[in-house]
Amino acid sequence: MISIITGDIVASRSKHNPEEYLSELRYALGVLQPHKSLWEIFRGDSFQVEIENPEQAFWSAVYLKAVIKTIKNLDVRMAIGIGDKTYEAPKITESNGSAFIRSGEIFENLKKEKTNLAIKTGQEFLDKELNTYFQLTLMAMDYWTINSAEVIQLTMENPRHNQEELGALIGIKQNTVSERQKRAFWEELQAFNEVFSHKIKSIL
Repeated sequence: MISIITGDIVASRSKHNPEEYLSELRYALGVLQPHKSLWEIFRGDSFQVEIENPEQAFWSAVYLKAVIKTIKNLDVRMAIGIGDKTYEAPKITESNGSAFIRSGEIFENLKKEKTNLAIKTGQEFLDKELNTYFQLTLMAMDYWTINSAEVIQLTMENPRHNQEELGALIGIKQNTVSERQKRAFWEELQAFNEVFSHKIKSIL
């Protein structure tokens, strides 16, 4: 069992220079998946990445969201598919399996449903439950400011740093880091990630 995240950049056409977001997207995908054959950017602003451990799928989506939202006026839509991989091609977009199919199917519905994050696991009741939770997390994440997104990205990339050390990296005070984490609902997202991981583990 693996997880596949299929996504695209929201409002990418507002940027005259695509490299402004492509460089950040490449960076984020490389952090999540060091094997270049397991992620790809296509059609200019769409992407797909394999996360081998499905329990980490939500947290990976949070990280991608944080990186892209550090860019003014941009956001990201993502569909998580969990299942198997029956065929591995040199390019991830040519591989196949239920994880790929589910990710693609749910991705097609994102615009119609007017949501930026959804999941399909093959377990209908679990999907309904997790997608309800996702809507609640998006009430925070969709409204991150650039500063909030920057602090979330920084915190995720430096999990052993305390708030003072994180602040030093970008030249702000400890209490400012704390305030930005609170406004971004950092602790609540961590708590839900534990719930997500537990529920996904139960079906693996």
